[in-house]
Amino acid sequence: MRDARAGAGVTAAPAADRLLAARRRRRGGRLAIAVVLVAMVVWSIDVTIIEDTDWERIGSLANVLESAGEFVAVDWGLFPDLAGPALETFMIACLGTLLGVFVCIPVTWFGALNVTPFKPVTYPLARLMMTLSRSIHEIVWALFFVAVVGLGAMAGILALAMRSVGFIAKMSAEAIEDIDPGPVEAIRAVGGNGFQVLLYAILPQVLPQILGVVVFEWEINIRRSAILGLVGAGGLGLVFFRQMNTFNFPGVTTVIIAILGIILIGEVVSHFARKAVI
Repeated sequence: MRDARAGAGVTAAPAADRLLAARRRRRGGRLAIAVVLVAMVVWSIDVTIIEDTDWERIGSLANVLESAGEFVAVDWGLFPDLAGPALETFMIACLGTLLGVFVCIPVTWFGALNVTPFKPVTYPLARLMMTLSRSIHEIVWALFFVAVVGLGAMAGILALAMRSVGFIAKMSAEAIEDIDPGPVEAIRAVGGNGFQVLLYAILPQVLPQILGVVVFEWEINIRRSAILGLVGAGGLGLVFFRQMNTFNFPGVTTVIIAILGIILIGEVVSHFARKAVI
């Protein structure tokens, strides 16, 4: 019996040593990764901030505070002129989101693996459109549509619509893929066609989630629409750009306050809208 226990102890000792050695190797590997990451961060700061910044132009701390102080004042006389651009910004967000929802209908249908009509073609095509929409920034979309349709709100609406497709369609398609297949099979078993399956089995399961995604995207589009005017797509962003060009720094602060007000209104509306639909 003693010999058996001694043999078991001898066998357990090398196993414990191997376990400790494996742990030390993992710890050493994690330490090496951490050192590499820290070195990359330090190198990035040196290249992108320290070397690439014109420190002579910035000047001393007093110069920085003096420049920042120019934005502290508010141009109260500009507020009456911001009502129209503020409303335009809000409407650009609403119409851009609405147009994006309509564009998302076929993209969502093609991009949901369990309902796509022809998997080898329609599924990859829809996923490509989702990726393309999310990969291109709304400013780039706005520049493209400004070149196509000219300056104004239309370019902003189209830019937001294209930017919204990626998020709304992706989340909606994934919601459709995660549905309970029971109602679908039941309607098909009694002879229901594809439209009836969509209307009575799929849509009731995903509608609250899709509406929540649309409301969330609309809230984000309010923020996006406020800056699209920087590239000529109308709204408060265009006023902001003009104030910067004329060096009216109190006017810049005034426009920022107006943008903040619109965003806060959107936050409140979005909060109650999500509570109503989810």
